Amino acid sequence: MDRVRSAFNSMIKSERYSRFTLQPGEDGERHVEVKLSDDATEGEAGGSPSFRPAPLHQSRRTICYLVLGTLLLFLTGYLVGYISHRKPKVEQENCVTELGVENRLKTMPTVVAPAPQVELDWKDITQLLTQKLTSQAFDKTLRDFDLPRRSAGSEEDMSLAKRVFEEFRKVEMNPWTDIHYVQLQMPDSKSPNRVVFGSDVFEPTGYLAYSAPMKVEGKLVYGNYGRQEDLDVLQKKNVELIGSVLLLRTGKISFAEQVDNAATKGASAVLIYPDSEDFTYLADTALYGHVHLGSGDPYTPGFPSFNHTQFPPTQSSGLPKIPAQTITANMASTLLQKIGGPESDASSGFKGGFKSLAYSLGGSKNITVEVNNVLVNRKIPNVFGVIKGFTDPDRYVVLGAQRDAWGEGYAKATVGTSVLIELAKAVREMVENDGFRPRRSLVFASWSAGEYGSVGATEWLEGYMSSIDKSVVAYISLDGVVMGRGSFMASASPLLYSLLESTMKEVKSPLGSGTVYDLVGKSDWKAKALRPMSMDDPAYPFLAFSGIPSISFHFISTNIEAYPYYGTNLDNMDHLNYQTNHRTSEMTTVAAQFAGQMALRLVHNHLLSLDVSQYSSIIYKDVVQVNRHINQLSQSGQLKEVTPTWLNQARGSFQRAADSINSAIDNTDLNDKEACRILNDRIMRIEHTLLSPYVSPIETPFRHLLLGRGSHTLASIAKTTDRDQLHTQLALATWSLQGCADAMVGNIWDIDNEI
Repeated sequence: MDRVRSAFNSMIKSERYSRFTLQPGEDGERHVEVKLSDDATEGEAGGSPSFRPAPLHQSRRTICYLVLGTLLLFLTGYLVGYISHRKPKVEQENCVTELGVENRLKTMPTVVAPAPQVELDWKDITQLLTQKLTSQAFDKTLRDFDLPRRSAGSEEDMSLAKRVFEEFRKVEMNPWTDIHYVQLQMPDSKSPNRVVFGSDVFEPTGYLAYSAPMKVEGKLVYGNYGRQEDLDVLQKKNVELIGSVLLLRTGKISFAEQVDNAATKGASAVLIYPDSEDFTYLADTALYGHVHLGSGDPYTPGFPSFNHTQFPPTQSSGLPKIPAQTITANMASTLLQKIGGPESDASSGFKGGFKSLAYSLGGSKNITVEVNNVLVNRKIPNVFGVIKGFTDPDRYVVLGAQRDAWGEGYAKATVGTSVLIELAKAVREMVENDGFRPRRSLVFASWSAGEYGSVGATEWLEGYMSSIDKSVVAYISLDGVVMGRGSFMASASPLLYSLLESTMKEVKSPLGSGTVYDLVGKSDWKAKALRPMSMDDPAYPFLAFSGIPSISFHFISTNIEAYPYYGTNLDNMDHLNYQTNHRTSEMTTVAAQFAGQMALRLVHNHLLSLDVSQYSSIIYKDVVQVNRHINQLSQSGQLKEVTPTWLNQARGSFQRAADSINSAIDNTDLNDKEACRILNDRIMRIEHTLLSPYVSPIETPFRHLLLGRGSHTLASIAKTTDRDQLHTQLALATWSLQGCADAMVGNIWDIDNEI
């Protein structure tokens, strides 16, 4: 080694370079001059000695030593670098992190898996999904998640949340939780709710959350289902509704809508019961539900309930100001026997299933209703797991299921949670072992406090409103996917109609032959299968509050509209098995395949499976209704200087924008990732920009121009008679629709604005 070092040093020292000198220039400045010495100039100006080559034998020896030294130094450096740069072993973090999906996707590692030799086509993907979702797997999962109690915020709910978290962790889905502190209303164990009618005193065990806690007295009036048309019948018969206590049978519309309709007519309280014509279960079955005309925590409307919230105390405009209480069929029968008043007409549809009763309308005898419900603070966790996309991980499809229920909640919560878990396992295994590469991310969400009006889901939407609407492609609800066997129905954003239809044609029918499309009937499937999305649908807040294309679907028994055991303690395995002819696990498997195929379509295709043309006919129908209403008011002289022309032009702008997107799709190479992303961004703007920017999410949370609730909607404008309000709302709706059309345009210089 010393000889190598000596040779190396002697070689370096044998070469000498001239020094730098500063020479004055003609301009007075000093310039650097570099002189290389040679034999001719060695002695001049103290120059450096010239470079002289070494003798031949000495040069060869020196070169050999130099080569050996270089190799030795290189080997030593390589060993040192390898040892010092070895990747340290990092233990997997196992903790609950409270982050939004977008932040979570940024922090989680990309899924590492061997690259597939051949990209899977759609047929391969659906076959893999079908193979991995089996009824045997669902038999076990349904048993594991079947609990006798699972109320929101309870120990059972927290335990379930941990189990879901653990299931996501096992399959390396990097789970996290989203914690909220909400106010839920429950009965007071020390002061039970009471109904007093003459000598009859009832203390029902069921209740309606978010009822106004108070004691009132008024004339008892029977009001059928409490729909607007039902109450109009009472008024035509001169039955006084102001100050009355309305006795209503459940069904047709939600509890919240029944109470709101009654309060609008001036009623002082509402009693709701299950009539034997609509429900065949025991007459002493208690009913549970909520009467908040909205979703989320009604004491933090429009903003999230994080850490007991820092916002000032406020209340949702959808909280009722009158008490409401459920009673059993037996209690209602006693009241109807003694109610008095005129009898209802057979043609009115007021008569129910109590054959011995006349279903008199009442209005002559007083009844007292006392509601003592109390507010309690509860900590509720939403649990998430994610399968990250490979091309556009910041775009994601969310599948969600409610975890809580009033009682066992087998159809309400157990089935949906089981589908959520098994779907997550199946897709994760497809990514890990079968070469499936989703372009976008899949987020699996387990919600709490769904029974109180999608509280957990809505609080999450409120908490991340600024980013969710720009990133979430669609929401698929897994709640109530199995209610029976024999029929199928769904509620969805029009953007998802085509995806729904294609999935119906691909998924096999649970009856053994054909597809779900055949189960519904090939002719006019929309009329047979589609239902308007109601406000108590778990997917509704995503669609009407956040502007996210959403869908909920249900396999159900023939000739029924809703699962009869919801909101009761009878929602258990035995009753669902009866509805499915003891094929619950098979039906759950089909439901999982249906949800899974829709989700995988949305994350697999280059272009989003959202059909922009489906909204055109809906907008056209609503605009026609507004035109007809304005023309009628104008002809009668009630309205002047108001014209629907601008609204018609905005509708035309929307149609042209939709046509331009379809034209761009036809003329775009769908293998071009950047071109597809630009198109997808245009498509994703549609639903969100249909939310009216002119109403407050606190006062009017469901801001959707077409599918929301409030005076801003086209449906409401088509009924408004107030001139000033009509003029203002028409202008705002026109500009909302025009804004949506503008957002759909690719370039700002292509905006078609004729208004």
